[in-house]
Amino acid sequence: MKSKLLAVTIAAVLTTQLTACMGQMGLSQMVTKGNLSAVDNRYGRAGLFILLSPIYGIAATGDLFIVNTIEFWTGKNPITDKSPAVVDMPVDAIFKLNPHVSDELKSAPVKLTQAQITYPDEQTVAMTLAYEDGSTQLLAGRKSGDDVDFFLDNIFITRVSNQELVAYSESRLLDAEVNPAA
Repeated sequence: MKSKLLAVTIAAVLTTQLTACMGQMGLSQMVTKGNLSAVDNRYGRAGLFILLSPIYGIAATGDLFIVNTIEFWTGKNPITDKSPAVVDMPVDAIFKLNPHVSDELKSAPVKLTQAQITYPDEQTVAMTLAYEDGSTQLLAGRKSGDDVDFFLDNIFITRVSNQELVAYSESRLLDAEVNPAA
């Protein structure tokens, strides 16, 4: 009897461990959203994080062993109501960078303070970007057939197809519907 119980326990642990490590961590997201919504300054959030650390631990454990396992086997996270985005995504989609983006634009963090959009003509959208240090840049998108060419201060930085823009826009709209804080 003990060997059967041991075998069932080992099988249960392996099943949850092999299927639960990757997932959306929906419970943890809820706790984080609650923390970020309760206070709107970094010191208050950090203090609340310390106070909620046991809750974060419980939520992460629940995600790891229960919610992510359900997500893996049913194809939908019961907390976020989304399909498994991480484990079902092809690796090239996770690390895919637009090949037309300049290497200079792939590393430095941007501290943007304001963005103002204008439409100079039917084929162009322009965005004036203002940064913390007081500098500004002009980001422009110009329609070119089935593509949009983007320029930063009149220097070409990337080309994106209309299909890619529509797909990105639709994915952001879906994210906003499911998670209004995104």
